[in-house]
Amino acid sequence: MFIELKGNLGAGKTTWVRHLLQALGVQGRIKSPTYAVVEPHEAQHPLTGQALAIWHFDFYRFNDPQEFEEAGFRDLFASSGLKLAEWPEKAHGMLPLPDLSLSLSVSDQQERLATLKAWTAQGESILKGLQLSIEAPTSTRHPTHAHPAP
Repeated sequence: MFIELKGNLGAGKTTWVRHLLQALGVQGRIKSPTYAVVEPHEAQHPLTGQALAIWHFDFYRFNDPQEFEEAGFRDLFASSGLKLAEWPEKAHGMLPLPDLSLSLSVSDQQERLATLKAWTAQGESILKGLQLSIEAPTSTRHPTHAHPAP
């Protein structure tokens, strides 16, 4: 699965990734890949329990989309696992079609606003699952951990 994250500086992209990785069971410090460009992680797949490779990319410092190819990231995107990419527009033309796009923005009242768009059948399945979990009556929901927005 590939999720692209869009939004201005400070919109909450890295914070969202940290919360997702923590929810998937990633332990320890989750660093921003701003300088390293990519940070690898591993978790257990929530459905199968098998190892899940996770790659968190931040293309903010790219000056040319060709840097994606030069860094050898095509192979990582071709491998199995979860890929999360901040600033995907900086690697324009090099990335595959995302399963999901997450666009984050900050309102005048400093609230975080999120827009999700599915681009593939897998992304559509994720969105339907999210919609069902939101629409489920409170009494049938599973407890979750709420994290206030920064």
